[in-house]
Amino acid sequence: MAKTESLSEVHQSVNTDKRKGWRRILSFIGPAYLISVGYMDPGNWATDLAGGSKFGYQLIWVLLMSNLIALLLQSLSARLGIVRGLDLAQASKHAYPKWVNIPLFGLAQTAIVACDLAEIIGMAIGLQLLFGLPLIWGISITIFDTILLLFLLNRGMRAMEGFIVSMVFIVGISFLVEMFIVEPSLKEVVKGFEPSLLSGDALYIAIGIIGATVMPHNLYLHSSLVQTRKIERTNKGIKEAIKFNFIDTAVALNLAFFVNAAILILAAAAFFRNGLHEVAEIQDAHKLLSNIFGNVAPTLFAIALIAAGQSSTVTGTLAGQIIMEGHINLRIQPWLRRLITRLLAIIPAFFTILYYGDGALGSLLVLSQVVLSLQLGFAVIPLIHFTSDKKLMKDFAIKAWIKVLAWGSALLIIALNVKLVIEEISGWAKDANTWWIYVFVFPAVVLVVLLLLYVFVHPLINKGNLQRQMVPHGNALDIGKIEKISYERIGIAVDFSTNDRNTIRHALIQGGKDAHYYLIHVVETAAARYHGDIVMDHETQSDANNLEKYKLNLSDLGYDSSVFIGFGGTAKAIADISNKNKFELLVMGAHGHKGLKDLIFGTTVDSVRHKVNIPVLIIR
Repeated sequence: MAKTESLSEVHQSVNTDKRKGWRRILSFIGPAYLISVGYMDPGNWATDLAGGSKFGYQLIWVLLMSNLIALLLQSLSARLGIVRGLDLAQASKHAYPKWVNIPLFGLAQTAIVACDLAEIIGMAIGLQLLFGLPLIWGISITIFDTILLLFLLNRGMRAMEGFIVSMVFIVGISFLVEMFIVEPSLKEVVKGFEPSLLSGDALYIAIGIIGATVMPHNLYLHSSLVQTRKIERTNKGIKEAIKFNFIDTAVALNLAFFVNAAILILAAAAFFRNGLHEVAEIQDAHKLLSNIFGNVAPTLFAIALIAAGQSSTVTGTLAGQIIMEGHINLRIQPWLRRLITRLLAIIPAFFTILYYGDGALGSLLVLSQVVLSLQLGFAVIPLIHFTSDKKLMKDFAIKAWIKVLAWGSALLIIALNVKLVIEEISGWAKDANTWWIYVFVFPAVVLVVLLLLYVFVHPLINKGNLQRQMVPHGNALDIGKIEKISYERIGIAVDFSTNDRNTIRHALIQGGKDAHYYLIHVVETAAARYHGDIVMDHETQSDANNLEKYKLNLSDLGYDSSVFIGFGGTAKAIADISNKNKFELLVMGAHGHKGLKDLIFGTTVDSVRHKVNIPVLIIR
């Protein structure tokens, strides 16, 4: 049976029912900490450093506002996952037509890669600052995060959350110590919480801060992670889960706010106060910290950057899994899925360094934030639609005042991000050779805007798919009268191992003496792969003789059979023979190998069943 739950490896793996008091509250703590790392990634670091060095403490209130918006949207994401048991991608698949979900998946996956790209660059910079490692080696090392994530998932959800919380703790402690080193002015920090009118560069950096704070992949991820808690599916149990997850979200995001505010305050105290107003690069900040405060502050800065990058890559890859399985119901091997996500992010960073040098990574980081901003509306708008729907959410639909705040926040975020995108494209257009903007960029932007409008309007005007949303897989069917199935043409795949006896016996039971049996073996030698059926090497002759022995043995027992030899790829050859001879049933023996052998040799059974349209009986 295929698993359809979000993050099925860890779905409902943390039990909350048997715990009381504080232990019960603590059993819900964890998902939001995985989310919080996305709010302190290298994209945030860059905007916070620029804001603090250029305008001192003036933009702290912008950080607070963006954090409150994030808290609102993340709590809606958690509510969706708890109440409906669906993550945001799954809910979108059930609410929108298939043709819409494909570009939604493409945009979401692009955002995941863009986000992962920022984390990889940040971690590589951290390794360079701490150990002097070249950036290209630092980026190459990050591919091993895939192994770390598989290890953490196998250890369970609590182990993964423990790892992330420890990384967040390292970041927090690092900046707490740095606060004591730089000695910021508390009076000026408090004054920074007072809202002020922004214009020019201050407005641009404020847009960057808000745009880098609320990330689309976090909305997908949170709606899935809350489902790792096993709760009582009653109104009381759901209400309690929403309350405890809100506490979890508030604490975790406030910690993220502390880290971002600490970076901005650090930049204000260390750079703005000393007249260094143009610090936007992470490497510059590290170098200037060394000049002003010695070795301790920059070392802590680099350690915090590595911890933030490491934890963010883990959560970004998890979000990639959720988006792929949710939007297009595509499930591939976990190691392969995570490796693809990581490679899609590493390859552009790798080639940017090779062709443009280390200095171009800053521009790549900005580009990744622009890509993120384009996708944000496609996550926020459906989320508000889903959590507002009283027919689907019942008693847990959001109240009118929350809906007003949510739509207001969405409009603000989308407007600011659109402004950021327009300014970036305008900057590109100033170059002499700009034909590619009109040929590729403008048409892409128009299509994205049209899709965004459709995503907004569709749930308002189309109520016809409500039943599909409430019952994702449809209703159970009446099985009806059961009649015996008689197979007359049965294929049997054999490999002359000890498994053959069992495979053939089960095939004979299915058809009895009235059926005709087709014994299939595939020759996989190099000669067979290149020359096909004209090859007559020793292995082919030996296999042909063995098939004839099986045929004679079956004839003695009173069964009719024919033999077929295939050549080359096992799965393709078996499928071709099955389809050509119109088999009604195919019986195959499982290899029985696991782990590394499956990784190297693949699973023939899985490949065959995707290539034939008949029942496949697998015998172990």
